[in-house]
Amino acid sequence: MIPSRRSPSVPAATRRVAVATGLALLHSVLPLGAQETVPWPGPTRAEASGWIETSRYADVVTFLEALDERYPQAHLETMGYTSEGRAIPLLVVGDVPDGSPEAVRASARLRVYLQGNIHAGEVPGKEALQMLARDLLAEGAERWMDDLVLLIAPIYNADGNERVSLLNRPRQHGPIGGMGQRPNAQGLDLNRDHMKLDSPEARSVVGMMNRYDPEVSVDLHTTNGSRHAYHLTYAPPLHPGTDPGIDALLREVAFPRITERVLEEDGEAFWYYGNVSNRSGEPGWWTFDHRPRFNNNYIGLRNRVAILSEAYAYATFEQRTRSTYRFVEEILDWAADEPDRIREVIAGAERSVRGERLPLRARHRGADSLSTILMGAVAEEPHPYTGRTMLRRVQTVRPEAMREFGSFQGTVVGRVPAGWVVPAEVDVAVDRLRAHGLRMEWLEPGSSVAAERFAIDSVRSSGREFQGHVEQELLGSWAGPDTVTLEEGAWLVPTDQPLGRLAFYLLDPRSDDGLANWALLGEPGERWPILRLQEWPTSGGGG
Repeated sequence: MIPSRRSPSVPAATRRVAVATGLALLHSVLPLGAQETVPWPGPTRAEASGWIETSRYADVVTFLEALDERYPQAHLETMGYTSEGRAIPLLVVGDVPDGSPEAVRASARLRVYLQGNIHAGEVPGKEALQMLARDLLAEGAERWMDDLVLLIAPIYNADGNERVSLLNRPRQHGPIGGMGQRPNAQGLDLNRDHMKLDSPEARSVVGMMNRYDPEVSVDLHTTNGSRHAYHLTYAPPLHPGTDPGIDALLREVAFPRITERVLEEDGEAFWYYGNVSNRSGEPGWWTFDHRPRFNNNYIGLRNRVAILSEAYAYATFEQRTRSTYRFVEEILDWAADEPDRIREVIAGAERSVRGERLPLRARHRGADSLSTILMGAVAEEPHPYTGRTMLRRVQTVRPEAMREFGSFQGTVVGRVPAGWVVPAEVDVAVDRLRAHGLRMEWLEPGSSVAAERFAIDSVRSSGREFQGHVEQELLGSWAGPDTVTLEEGAWLVPTDQPLGRLAFYLLDPRSDDGLANWALLGEPGERWPILRLQEWPTSGGGG
């Protein structure tokens, strides 16, 4: 293992402040002409305000533009657009000739995507990623540059970021100058939109994944739950259909290493994301949700390594940002040490899943033994401008033994078929499949296939609208096969492709997060319109 480039004698946060301060002083004595021609990005808005304010969209863009202009290893690109037309900035950092997908994918270096601000009231990721990019480039961090190319998106939910209010996330400890809102401008939670793709932002990030194919992704959040003693909690992809190799790589290798290093060097405790609940009849530490509508679960089903970060809401804004910074820093150290191992796991995950039995619906699974969870405490403080109560973490650590419910097990399991037939009239499905990057093929009109149909016995509706849809569960069974003559425009979707897992969860009507669940194809009739193939046709076209 390559030794860490940090000295353990000085806390990492202190070192970073010293580096940034020293570089700022150095810049102040540069000749005036040099300052004008090579702009210094300077402190972030959070740093400059003494951690009272968070960066606005214009601040982030200006900051990234300065990095792009100053450093040849920084290339500012646009990932896509928000619903209000703001360009979503993507800073490509690495030893590549430019920031294009072609240049990045041609590099032999591991591609790592870092995302902040999917919920625009949870701002430490946005600030930490700006700081990290600046510090990495200023230090000339050859260790990372030799092994990695970074794709940095500090302000994914740019529209939500601009809706600043002192009343957003009221009990969170700062920034007291206000922060953005959780949803985007459409009122959609972008961290529930990875399967249905209703927002331009979700289509932008999925399009980026199709173009750049990041092998490791990190999504940065802030908690708003239990009063525990961890500075930061994390999670791997939680869907039980994720390849086991990805889960094992994170749980058995990456997370233990990162947790140990941060505790040793910074004295901060990190652990798996959870909240205390008595839903099992006893206190337990429960993780959130397995469904791929969530970023890290979705990326896991794309056979990529995904990490969720949740800084502790009741630590100060500055502390949350610095803990997030350290977490990302350690992730990058790990990824730079083991790119071959990461790629080996990904290659194994990309095998054909045809014929495998994978879960379509799932529930929490409790651990066999109890774990020691570090609970904490908070003090109440008045917000200086609203008078409302903020909660601040205090140095209390209370170990409690409880069962962890940190993984999931299938409740409805299906065998992955050879593929699917999507009729031409189901244009919504074709649109979503194309957006996700699935490979589709076609047969000449009039060709015949042996296909199965799903007969719908009944429909269970959630009875209320959620994220613009009334979710539903289709109950029934597959029947056939029968010979079906394909009409003009029908598409074939093979599961024997790298995104075969994703195709299975999107198209099987029993899935708890697919096209049927979101009612994207309208009112269900007696039969699900998408057909299932157990044998693949011998000839087809491309799409």
